[in-house]
This record gives sequence, structure tokens and C-alpha cells, in this order.
Amino acid sequence: MNCFEDMGFFCSDNVPTVLLEDLVRVLRERAESVPQVAIVVDVRERDFLSQFVPVLKRLRQGDGPRAELVYLEASDEVLLRRFSETKRPHPLALDRSAADGLREERALLEELRDAADMIIDTTNFNHYQLRDHLQTVFQVGTKLVVSVKSFGFKYGVPLDADLVFDVRFLKNPYYVPELKPRTGEDEEVDAYVFEDVDARTFFASLEGFVKPLIPRYIREGKAYLNIAIGCTGGRHRSVAVSIRLARALRDPAWAVNLEHRDARK
Repeated sequence: MNCFEDMGFFCSDNVPTVLLEDLVRVLRERAESVPQVAIVVDVRERDFLSQFVPVLKRLRQGDGPRAELVYLEASDEVLLRRFSETKRPHPLALDRSAADGLREERALLEELRDAADMIIDTTNFNHYQLRDHLQTVFQVGTKLVVSVKSFGFKYGVPLDADLVFDVRFLKNPYYVPELKPRTGEDEEVDAYVFEDVDARTFFASLEGFVKPLIPRYIREGKAYLNIAIGCTGGRHRSVAVSIRLARALRDPAWAVNLEHRDARK
């Protein structure tokens, strides 16, 4: 369910079968705002499972997008290891072994498995690989969001920062009377900061360091990358550098946000 949520689906977990048709009807009436829906049904349904296949047949015949059933399974060995690692009991074997619960579960779900449009064996998947497989199958991709944030060290380092860069070594416009009341968003401040060869050399190294990392973060399944650029007050140098970095990092393959946390303080 978490995988489908990350892909932008509206998700609902463990919906009783008797409510399923009403839920789908309501969601279909709101198809423009809720275009993709994933509903999780599992063995916790128990008494309702016998009703599921007839309900599924009716949903497949209804108006709107066809309902698809995706069945997830894995080998007994792997499932037993997962139960052991999570230290959670099997829902059908609260007072028995997990192996007994798995045998009963497979019998209860046999009819659903036979009705599935797609069977996914997760035996050799970790959760990252499962996510990538689902994104491939459903042709849905989520973009990494790269947030570039300027800040002032005297107000504290952003708690959500993944990468922090200190630019307090750059020439400080604060000590130039006509630049002091401005921010790094002003062309004059940007020009003052980057007229220094040290600033240009640093920025070339910064871009060269950060940009190749982004595809690697995407490959590892990271959803957000927060880059914090700090100077003393977060008004001049960090703002100018952040603007240039955000501009340099823009790419159709990921989204880039820019924020100046302390520039108006």
C-alpha cells in the first residue's frame, strides 16, 4: 500500500467486501480528483472472502475503468522469515505456528489467486525492488524532489537537511553599506559575491559534487533531497549561492524547489 501511495494512488486498507462496491461507486463519481485507486484486501477479511470474487466480477463489468486484481505472494520460507524478523504473529495463527497460518491462508485465498489479473512473486524482492517493479508495471513514476534552502547559522541548521554547505568564507555583502539592506536575490548582491574567483571556483565544485549524486539518490528510492546552504545571517551569500544552485540543478527528471528561510529576518 505504501508503494501505491508513493505513486499517487488513493489507498484504502482492509476494506470489508460488503462495502467495496459502494466505495468504488463513490470514488468513480470523483474520478477527476481521485483518478487512481488501490484497495488492499487480505486474509483478515476471513468471513467476507467468500463474497469477494462475485463482487470483483460485478466491478469488472461496471462503468468506468476496469477493476484489476493484483495478487502478492512469496515462498513459505521467505514469509516465515519475514514474520520472524517483524516479530508479528500471523493473523490466522495467533495461538499456533506461523507455518500453520500460512497453510490456512493459501487455502482461503486460492480462489482469489485464480481470479487475479496479475500475480507478483515477492520472494526475491526487497521493498525497493517491489516499488520499482510496481512502478514499471503500472507505468507510474514519482519524481525526486530536490529542495535547495538558504539559511543563517545564527538561526540554526535546518533539521531536515541531508547536505549542508557553509559559505561563510565568501565575501560578505553585509559590510557594504548599499548592499547591507538587500538580499542575495538582488543582482547587485549576486554580482558582488561572484565577482570573487573563490566564489566561482567553489560553485563549480559544488555543482560538480551535487548534480551527479541526484540520479544515485533516485536509484536508491529517495523521495526528497534537502540541500541547505548557510551563511551567517542567511540573507546574502547563502541566498545568492542557493539561487544559482537551484538553477543549475533543474532537470525534467526531478523537481527542484527553492526556499530562503531567513532572508527576511
